[in-house]
Amino acid sequence: MTAKRGVSDVLVVGGGLAGLACARDLALRGFGVRVLEASDGVGGRMRSDRHEGFVIDRGFQVFNTSYPQVRQRLPLRDLRLRPFTSGILVHTEDGPLRFSDPTRGPRRLGDLRPGRLAGTRDLIALAALSGRDMLAPARSLKRGEDRTTRTALAAAGFSEEFVERFFRPFLSGVFLEDRLETSSRVFHLVWRSMLRGTLCLPGAGIGAVPRLLAEALPPDVVHLGLPVLRLTDDGVELDAGGELAARAVVVATGPGPAARLLPELDLPEYRVVTTYYHAATRSPLAEATLMTDTRRRFLNTCVLSQVVPVYAPPGASLIATSVLGHDREGRETWLRDALAEVYGTDTADWDLLTVRTVPDALPAMPPPHPLGRTARVAPGRYVCGDHRATGSVQGALASGARAAREVARDLAG
Repeated sequence: MTAKRGVSDVLVVGGGLAGLACARDLALRGFGVRVLEASDGVGGRMRSDRHEGFVIDRGFQVFNTSYPQVRQRLPLRDLRLRPFTSGILVHTEDGPLRFSDPTRGPRRLGDLRPGRLAGTRDLIALAALSGRDMLAPARSLKRGEDRTTRTALAAAGFSEEFVERFFRPFLSGVFLEDRLETSSRVFHLVWRSMLRGTLCLPGAGIGAVPRLLAEALPPDVVHLGLPVLRLTDDGVELDAGGELAARAVVVATGPGPAARLLPELDLPEYRVVTTYYHAATRSPLAEATLMTDTRRRFLNTCVLSQVVPVYAPPGASLIATSVLGHDREGRETWLRDALAEVYGTDTADWDLLTVRTVPDALPAMPPPHPLGRTARVAPGRYVCGDHRATGSVQGALASGARAAREVARDLAG
């Protein structure tokens, strides 16, 4: 299956998770493959930068160890993962209340005493839902009735009060929408992954994940700084001029470039998230715990340097707070006041390090949502990305794997 001289078997446009997974699987099958990445590094939306001595991820992200594609592709030890605590703090009108996963140890059962965050009815419903999602085969969850998450939670027996106090603030940060309109199938699979895995951050930032995927590729496969202008009958035309020929082209970019390169592509709406990164001389919370807000003034907030100390230089703490939508004038001042309340500290002397907006952070996934879609677009043209599966690391990697299988099948046939 060696490529003809001057012609690649496959060109993969985009060096994000989906593109890297696709390239790896094709290379293992013996195909000649090249990854063309427009920017100066791999990762797409999953990048980390150094900023004034701090590690800044391009938007707050977490890493889940239970995803099948993650466990199959990545040597987790090499990521030097640091875990979040197995629970969250919910800031309510009565102050912060801790919600812990009782399956992680009996000491956490006290956090679920009836009458604190949830009543007896809601605790019974939670135990039933979690037991089913954690123990049932994933295929049974995929085959279940697809409706909105809010409808599914009501059908599971949860009170409206508990949904508003816990599920709505928490899942807004997971799905980047605050109406609980995401597919219930997607919710059940995500809930299952959280129960079965550990939420972590790599010791060198979230960008370490795509770098590790790229390092598993043969030499000279990934080419940086090569934006593609358009697809041609024989391959691609580069933005800087010149053409590269290939038997097949896989578009693995974000939604904007994908729509330009493949105008016939049906793309979902994407969610926008903005993360504000503040530096403080003292940590406002001495634990690696995510905090949500029942008033939904933000999606979540966390002291990242409590999770991974090297995210901040010595003597400093890094706080990340995410909100829906774009940054706008006055929002940071208003947000700083909210953070002073939830952390119970004066935030006036916090330094705003940077603001990162991700316009295509996550695809919208209302029901009915297909959990996997073919990569084939036209003869010799394919597409992959989280918009072809689920908006997650698992979805992006699985979509890349599917594209590789379909390309290999077509080229071999």
